[in-house]
Amino acid sequence: MSEASKRSVVVERTSTGQFIATNPRGGTVRFGTDGGDAFTPVELLLAAIGGCSAADVDVATGRHAEPTAFSVEVSGDKISDEQGNRMTGLRVTFHVAFPDDEEGADRARAILPRAVKASHDRLCTVSRTVELGTPVTTEIAED
Repeated sequence: MSEASKRSVVVERTSTGQFIATNPRGGTVRFGTDGGDAFTPVELLLAAIGGCSAADVDVATGRHAEPTAFSVEVSGDKISDEQGNRMTGLRVTFHVAFPDDEEGADRARAILPRAVKASHDRLCTVSRTVELGTPVTTEIAED
């Protein structure tokens, strides 16, 4: 793999059950596990799946018409079994509408199903990684 393909974030503990992830460009996301209003790691996974697919579909349809509604609901069941904790039954549901009187809206509506399928089948890196499965290696750095 090349440096151009590498992606990374750094996660730092800010207090008990609270963390901040920072990307190489300086962007941050706060999350936690203490029951507050911060996203949990599982909710971030769901948001990443929805966000990745939403971006793909927006590029394909948005060049034809501006949507009047565009949201993506991502859900699933968190289970614990002999394989450990994991999510099952992941479902991504698009709620998209285009105006009746805008030029290109019919084209955007026609493209929508193909765009959703293309995102699922080959474009969305996040959902493709989850669906195909990728080994995760853990290690402890010797600082």
